[in-house]
Amino acid sequence: MPASNPWIVSLRPDVSIVIPCFRAAPLARAALQPLRESLDGAGYSWELVIVDDGGGDFAADEFSTDSRVTLMRLPVNRGKGAAVRAGMLQARGRARIFTDVDIPFGTGSVLEIARRLLNDAPHLVIGDRTLPGSAYHVELGLARRAASMVFTAIVGSIVTSGLYDTQCGVKGLRGDVADALFPLLHIDRFAFDVELIHVARINGLSIERVPVRLVRNETSSVRLPRDAVRGALDLVRIRRRHSRGEYRTTVLRSLAASGASGQPGPGGPA
Repeated sequence: MPASNPWIVSLRPDVSIVIPCFRAAPLARAALQPLRESLDGAGYSWELVIVDDGGGDFAADEFSTDSRVTLMRLPVNRGKGAAVRAGMLQARGRARIFTDVDIPFGTGSVLEIARRLLNDAPHLVIGDRTLPGSAYHVELGLARRAASMVFTAIVGSIVTSGLYDTQCGVKGLRGDVADALFPLLHIDRFAFDVELIHVARINGLSIERVPVRLVRNETSSVRLPRDAVRGALDLVRIRRRHSRGEYRTTVLRSLAASGASGQPGPGGPA
């Protein structure tokens, strides 16, 4: 339920939305109003954390008129994973959601993930474009389709099996889970979602999947073959850290053991 104590609202809002962006200030400005209207309409206290990943295209006083909006400026471009990580560790919400700057799956998906995190209390809720009820009509070229198939196969074979859409651009975590999980993450670019889900699964956290419907697609930045090589190398790095036991933590396992109404994603912990 939305928080009712104004002092609690100011210190720990119901929902934090983290938006990473790189040279996309106009899209960030356009996203603010529909997010504000949707979250206010749902009765949630909220904050928006926009992370400029070294783009440098925001005005000096951008968003200064709304105390609920924070603009973080990373000094250099490091990648979406680095920007999401920085924003999630800055955020304070009981539910923390990240999505792309163009809000590709609309505010409805954001609200549904927030509702589940706050009411049902699973550890993670992630969008999944493969579920019945999802709609994702984007024409991909032959090279993109082939690269996606190869990437999915590698993910399933050496990192995380049983979850079929690691790359969907909207995901949420409980605030206590985000505080414990994000300091363990290292991948800065394309495969950061895989690392996030892998860490959640091996520590036994519950993952709920929700269908999503694409409403716009203005920020795709995948570049082949550069990103294919980076993604493959990142998967090897994830596996290496896994082998060294760097992803297992008593804090996350304690959170998993304390229970949540959601069930682990298909296949259970890896």
